[in-house]
Amino acid sequence: MTHSDFDTFRPPQPTRRARGGRRDAGRRDGGDGSREIPMVPEPEFTSYYGRPVVKPAPWGDDVAAYLFLGGVAGGSALLGLGGQLTGRPALRRNARLSALAAVGLGAAALVKDLGRPERFLNMLRTFKLTSPMSVGSWILSAFSVGTAVSAAAEIDRLSGSRLPLGPLRPVLRAVEGPAGVEAALFAGPLAAYTAVLLGDTATPTWNAAHEDLPFVFVSSATLAASGLAMITTPVHEAGPARTLAALGVAGDLVATRVMEHRMDPVAAEPLHRGRAGVMLKWSERLAVAGGLGTLLAGRSRAAAAASGLALLAASALTRFGFLEAGLSSAEDPRYTIEPQKRRLAARRSAGVTDDSITTAR
Repeated sequence: MTHSDFDTFRPPQPTRRARGGRRDAGRRDGGDGSREIPMVPEPEFTSYYGRPVVKPAPWGDDVAAYLFLGGVAGGSALLGLGGQLTGRPALRRNARLSALAAVGLGAAALVKDLGRPERFLNMLRTFKLTSPMSVGSWILSAFSVGTAVSAAAEIDRLSGSRLPLGPLRPVLRAVEGPAGVEAALFAGPLAAYTAVLLGDTATPTWNAAHEDLPFVFVSSATLAASGLAMITTPVHEAGPARTLAALGVAGDLVATRVMEHRMDPVAAEPLHRGRAGVMLKWSERLAVAGGLGTLLAGRSRAAAAASGLALLAASALTRFGFLEAGLSSAEDPRYTIEPQKRRLAARRSAGVTDDSITTAR
């Protein structure tokens, strides 16, 4: 008999009864034959050779960091516009610089995951509405332009107008306001498109949450940006950040509950198991703690900073935890097959029997 590498994936074969042996020679329960032994074993769900049905996404911590930093950048751009419109220069400056730092680090993490910088540039060669990756690349590029211009004006002011801009300085002063508005317009799409990207895959847990995950990611982005602003900005100018933090905590808790309620219960299991379950549980705890600290901190800078740090950590754990849950769900074929069977049964019970799904044609 020949052997191959695939023999290691085959399930163990049952022991065959020797020829010419006694009828009860194969019994392993020590009985006398008065109780009938089932000829067919209890069914156990598995796939071909026990291999995953869908291939797990080749994404690691680089992508999780990009998901988190994109949320920080988008929320910070919104706070920068808030500081611009309400006459809070410290909040405007800190939020703009935070947005620039976050989008720069996020772009570096994305390029690191892609392997070569030109791969990102190649995605800008076309614009395809049906591709979340294509649309997201353009959103990131447009957001980065507005963020860079508005942050450059802040850096020039911090340096005492010593940047070698020459005749471009008046132009920069004139366009920094519109650039801040433009960055804020793309802030929401930047925070949400990564959720659409995950939900558009065949990964069971991500796909099951595709309708509600953008709301979770946007709420998580407000937690991160407001938390960072509460750390970097004096209390007397951080009022919009505290308001956004309170709204973000409420939105995050509600959106997460609604998402899990609407998900298939089997596909939602990885959100509560293993490393992903631990991270998401602590994310909820830190969000609640940060929200309470935001409401009760008053004028204490130390309490505001501690609350902001808790909100930042909560947002990061949400992104890392949800990425981990999706990767875990792809490794177990149960999370792919059982929700499919349940959806098929629901369509048939609703009287849908003539489409390609229910007829398997």
